Amino acid sequence: MELLLFRSLWTNGFRLEAALRDCESGVFDGVEGPTPDEAQERKIFAGLLKTSGRPYAAEVCTATTLGIYVPERAATVEQHLESFARRVHHSLECEPLFITSMAGCDAWPLAMNVDFFGRAMEIAERLGVEVNFEIHRARSMFNPWVARDLLQQLPGMKLTCDYSHWCCVCERLIDSEPEVLALCATRARHIHARVGYDQGPQVPHPAAPEYDEALQAHEKWWRQIWVQLQAQGARRITMTPEFGPDGYLHTLPFTATPVASLDAINRWMAKRQRARFQKWLLDAGRL
Repeated sequence: MELLLFRSLWTNGFRLEAALRDCESGVFDGVEGPTPDEAQERKIFAGLLKTSGRPYAAEVCTATTLGIYVPERAATVEQHLESFARRVHHSLECEPLFITSMAGCDAWPLAMNVDFFGRAMEIAERLGVEVNFEIHRARSMFNPWVARDLLQQLPGMKLTCDYSHWCCVCERLIDSEPEVLALCATRARHIHARVGYDQGPQVPHPAAPEYDEALQAHEKWWRQIWVQLQAQGARRITMTPEFGPDGYLHTLPFTATPVASLDAINRWMAKRQRARFQKWLLDAGRL
């Protein structure tokens, strides 16, 4: 097995060329982010990716304008599906390794969610592309129990797991939900490696000793996914360190001075997970 680490475009201001330079440094292997909506921008974006030879994980959000992650509250299932299909088509022009989709709406009842995701999965299958639906606040799978019910209704549904959101929503580390974690691990295909805690989706710095319990908990949940992927015969594990801006990064009052460097945090997390992965392979006799 191999570990591929992706540089998130969201965390660096959507600067593709800068993200590709981070790959050249050896810290990251590829990039993850949204494909431009505008045709000429998309052509340039695709050209840069092709020239780099780096793997690309496309990001598809439904019922939003590009770069905005909270869905329009009044958007219908049909509007979510239209934006999903359109952006998946756009992404395919950039030859992604897979697609991560923040989809649906947290206010929908289960029947509406099942209808939407069932039809979205049909679109992905028809286009022959892997789409992994992300655990995310403001979206359909904003809490563990909705996700559990959806996964039970849709056995073909695959996930991008970002458990930091659930820690915030549930106001606790989610070891309280072992059955849901076990189910998600069997469906997970990609991991967003951000550490959440009981009062937020992002600790100020994952290396800080006061947040070690949260870091260890997330790494345990991620390792559970690694084990499941290995058991399923997967050839690779993919992760994106995703400590980001937009209210996630803690700042000082009055000056809004960041308490840490996002670039430094994401590079720290990438290096840590690469080392953990090598140790996991070694301990299990896979090297």
